[in-house]
Amino acid sequence: MKTALLSVSDKTGLVEFAQGLVAQGYRILSTGGTQKVLAAANIAVTPVEDVTHFPEMLDGRVKTLHPAIHAALLAKRDDPEHMATLAQQKITPIDLVCVNLYPFKQTIMQPAVTEAAAIEQIDIGGPSMLRSAAKNFAAVLPLVDPADYQPVLTALAAGEVDQAFRRQLATKVFQHTASYDALIADYLNTEEFPATLPLAYEKKQALRYGENSHQKAAFYQTALPEPYSIAQAQQLHGKELSYNNIKDCDAALRISREFSQPAVVAVKHMNPCGVGLAADIETAWDRAFAADSTSIFGGIIVLNREVDVATAEKMHQLFLEIIIAPSFTPDAFAVLAQKKNLRLLSLDISAPEQTELESVSVLGGLLRQEADQVHETAADFEVVTKKQPTAAQLKALEFGQIIVKHVKSNAIVVATAEQTLGIGAGQMNRVGSVEIAIQAAKDKPGYADAILASDAFFPMDDSVAYAAAHGITAIVQPGGSIKDKDSIAKADELGVAMVFSGRRHFRH
Repeated sequence: MKTALLSVSDKTGLVEFAQGLVAQGYRILSTGGTQKVLAAANIAVTPVEDVTHFPEMLDGRVKTLHPAIHAALLAKRDDPEHMATLAQQKITPIDLVCVNLYPFKQTIMQPAVTEAAAIEQIDIGGPSMLRSAAKNFAAVLPLVDPADYQPVLTALAAGEVDQAFRRQLATKVFQHTASYDALIADYLNTEEFPATLPLAYEKKQALRYGENSHQKAAFYQTALPEPYSIAQAQQLHGKELSYNNIKDCDAALRISREFSQPAVVAVKHMNPCGVGLAADIETAWDRAFAADSTSIFGGIIVLNREVDVATAEKMHQLFLEIIIAPSFTPDAFAVLAQKKNLRLLSLDISAPEQTELESVSVLGGLLRQEADQVHETAADFEVVTKKQPTAAQLKALEFGQIIVKHVKSNAIVVATAEQTLGIGAGQMNRVGSVEIAIQAAKDKPGYADAILASDAFFPMDDSVAYAAAHGITAIVQPGGSIKDKDSIAKADELGVAMVFSGRRHFRH
């Protein structure tokens, strides 16, 4: 008779699985709550203490940490000395282990959970048994996922379980215990950048392809949900998100969370192509659309207020890839859902902002940094020119400073206080970005009041000269160049107000 040890926190499918094992001729060992559930279902079960000859102790902290369990799991079945040792010690081999771990993740997600309560949910015996079984997967079946119960029963009914399936089960165990330990390490960690960085991610969905159609891809989310993130958005309509959609949505959400007033953000290829602010969401949409009515085609839109039918009807006239909002009125949803491929997503934008660390992969490594969530205001600005900015210009400079940090460097934003007019992104020289932004902006209504924001300092005074020649009268830049005095002198010569923000906002 073969032996299965079952000890699970998640009782999903437990009784049916145990019944299937009994039908396959297995003897069932169990502990604690699992044992009670099985006994209540009239399944013959042997308590683990009948094997170890030790009672559960230390409030259940020690149940299965015993040679009678781990020798039974780790013995090589094809090694005569191992099997002779088991026989000498009167230890019966264990052929299957089904364990899922204490709910540490669920515990630390509870509001105001204490450290003591969290520590009590750190499983010791469970991971030990799983790792022992998984190490010896050639002889022992290790199960950690209820989704594997029926496939295992089917394989057992068909005869011996093949090695490929056993390896798959063992791999899942080590992935699961690694993620479990990573969560614990992260919870206990107090270092911003520890010497080793275990990360826990869970597969959210397979993707049709990656950045290009010949690249395979999948979407993983953090094991602990990040509230204000594309991973937590609920898709209400349309086809599945693609790899590029997800990256663009992330970029748009990062911009949107900068604003508490009604705001609409349009993004193309990871850069904003239009941002509008207003007292109501429809007017904010109008401004975001007017900011760049060409580039918004095929764009990703984030609105930080409920979408009403008037706004929906305007958006419906365009080809858009994705619309994200906290909610849609029934009439607005009906209008937008007429396009079967348009993705409509809802996301709680009231979730508190968190200062997270962000990671970027490189060949052979990972870069990790604090997210750039600094928000400069006029109080942070230093006026460095003879000409002083007006109150209206300061308001516009604040807005431009917010947007420019979300644009790929070299980044230039031309804007009013409530609307972007032109954006120059990702150029290899700064004056090139200035030219692109101004050429995009100069024929739009409101340009006469426009300011220019730069994510980094001007290495030459040519950007100031070009901006002034095209009617820009106020500029915000961080300063810090050895040639700052040249740009200041040029601004003074041409009657431009310039302020230093004191902080660079590169985005690569």
